[in-house]
Amino acid sequence: MVAGTDHRFVAFCESDHRLVSGQCRRAVHLHDLLGAWVVPPSPRLRWLTVPEYSSKVPVGQQSVTEDTALRRAYANCLKLAKEHYENFPVASRLLPPRMRPHIAAVYAFARNADDFADEGDRRPEDRLALLDGWHERLRLTHAAGTSSSIATTDRVADDVFLALGHTMRVHDLPIELFEDLLSAFRQDVVTHRYETWGDLLDYCRRSANPVGRIFLRVAGYRNATLDRAADSVCSALQITNFLQDFGRDWREGRLYVPAEVHRACGAKLDDLHHGQLTPAWRDALRTCADRTRTLFADGRAVCDEVRGRLKFELRLTWLGGVRILDRLEQTGYDPLAGRPTLGFNDMLPLMWNALVWT
Repeated sequence: MVAGTDHRFVAFCESDHRLVSGQCRRAVHLHDLLGAWVVPPSPRLRWLTVPEYSSKVPVGQQSVTEDTALRRAYANCLKLAKEHYENFPVASRLLPPRMRPHIAAVYAFARNADDFADEGDRRPEDRLALLDGWHERLRLTHAAGTSSSIATTDRVADDVFLALGHTMRVHDLPIELFEDLLSAFRQDVVTHRYETWGDLLDYCRRSANPVGRIFLRVAGYRNATLDRAADSVCSALQITNFLQDFGRDWREGRLYVPAEVHRACGAKLDDLHHGQLTPAWRDALRTCADRTRTLFADGRAVCDEVRGRLKFELRLTWLGGVRILDRLEQTGYDPLAGRPTLGFNDMLPLMWNALVWT
């Protein structure tokens, strides 16, 4: 072992599986929150309905077989969300049940595409080819308004795009939001470091911000001011995930602290290669955390302008992200001392702060 090596860094990299779940040992993206938002409080899908369906399709033009296929497709998307969502602490019971199937369809689309980009031992060119195929299926689904007429031998993909096509049509979701997500997944394949803070925010604009805009539209909100506030929160949540997973990402060849930031702090890549988290690197992480707090503050208004239970869902999400930054600060900006996470003991304070919201 190299002299001066920070043993916590080595231990973190070697025993990473004891700190996070197997599903977590991958690039974490904001769409993973979608899975947490849609997981039902009951293992049964008794609340699974498609309430907008009958109002959007004239009576007599939708066969029983097609209706059954659509319900099955949504049910399978919900099942995927329940099995694979990242453990971000949001109160899924607060999400209106009518939204859950549609959010699940979006999650299933993103989850599969993200797996193409990150999972397994595929070559980069094979990953890009899979993403190209997923993009083509998206375009066909958008053009047709549904995927029922372009069924293939891939039952999983058929269900995803059948549900997604219906969700896009019912909520008039622009295809560009989904294409931005796919653009970010392609970038995951070929780009593992960022030069400037602006470069990182541009990645977040495509990897995270579409999630917030889709979420608002499914909830019934179309407002440019809300979109901008949601963009700030989504980018902040994405970068918070990067700061949480700093050590694991470095081990896997990724670095989300922009070069302009770590250079300005005097942090050197060689120190990380030698397993050393120096004061300069802590300063770099602090700088990123401070900028992320500003993004949270810029987007706070989105938690005030929505109504009903959704307001508390978004407040909890916002508070959870900020609390993770607080945990990082408590470690002295040393995520190797323990991945900053939230647990059961955080729930009461989060709930109280969501209620008082001062």
